[in-house]
Amino acid sequence: MLPDPMALPDTTESILLLHNPRCSKSRAALTLLEQRGVPVEVRRYLEEPLDAAELRELARRLDRPAREWVRMGEEAYRKAKLGIASREMELLAALAEHPILLERPIAIRGARAIVGRPPEKVLELLDDA
Repeated sequence: MLPDPMALPDTTESILLLHNPRCSKSRAALTLLEQRGVPVEVRRYLEEPLDAAELRELARRLDRPAREWVRMGEEAYRKAKLGIASREMELLAALAEHPILLERPIAIRGARAIVGRPPEKVLELLDDA
């Protein structure tokens, strides 16, 4: 059976960067990784949104609740009627429906993921080799 082509990779050979090229922090994280010669796969998550299963897996790898990596200032957050009392599953469902709510950048390597705020945080994944 072939793996799901949209599944998050679990390899340590490269880093998957959930990237928005319009975001300066995302561009900076990509540049930092490329300058160090790190193999980087880019997934433009606005064009290739993460599905519910991927978002649950991302939450596990980030080891942080979705509340900490959802963009609360976005119009889509208000339209989805999310708030401080929103449950994890509600937040993940909103992220699946409105990928603009995903904080960026997020770098994934092996069993870990890191929100690149500031962009230099993504370099912590290099210690996982």
